[in-house]
Amino acid sequence: MVKTRLASSLSPEAALAFYCCLLEDTLALARSLRDVDVAIMCPDSDVNELAELAGNQASVVAQKGEGLAAGLTSVFANFAEGRQRVIAFNSDSPHLPRSVLEGAFHTLAAHDIVVGPTHDGGYYLVGAKASYPTLFATDGLGTSSALDRLLWRARGLELSVGFADPFYDIDVADDLTRLAAELRLAPARAPRTAEWLREWQAGQCRSSSQTGTGDL
Repeated sequence: MVKTRLASSLSPEAALAFYCCLLEDTLALARSLRDVDVAIMCPDSDVNELAELAGNQASVVAQKGEGLAAGLTSVFANFAEGRQRVIAFNSDSPHLPRSVLEGAFHTLAAHDIVVGPTHDGGYYLVGAKASYPTLFATDGLGTSSALDRLLWRARGLELSVGFADPFYDIDVADDLTRLAAELRLAPARAPRTAEWLREWQAGQCRSSSQTGTGDL
């Protein structure tokens, strides 16, 4: 069950193939950073499958509990030890410039947490140097209030917050169209995703041509 909000544009099989491309390119982006260890946090039931997809690009760690809030909490519980800077970001933003991730690590050095807002009211990135078990909750995640609720809880914990550049992730058909247009101009940013989108759009054009033939 991935990319379910793209169901009106992609079949479940196509959504899965698309997500695998996003994941591979996102891992390549993360590994392009210097002196950064890369790991995938996921439910225990998905560890073996994701380990097969990731290969040797990242370690795969089982989270405690189910859902995104549990996953985010587990990231920092597992890795934020001794004030080590840890950034969790989504697996569907291979188009994110590397400079944004590098800047987020720099921002985190001077703040308790760093957040990368999305244009739809959520966030694509969150980082911290310690574990805050109450920072994430199921309420608001995946909605237009996710960022506001995160910042509200951060204020309650008296945490200083720094921000990465606003960006977008891939949730709905308009995001897919925007990403395809960007990667046509710069396919090297996410080569596997760019190739998948090129083939998908070619198929869309062929389908439109076939359904548009005939006499009036």
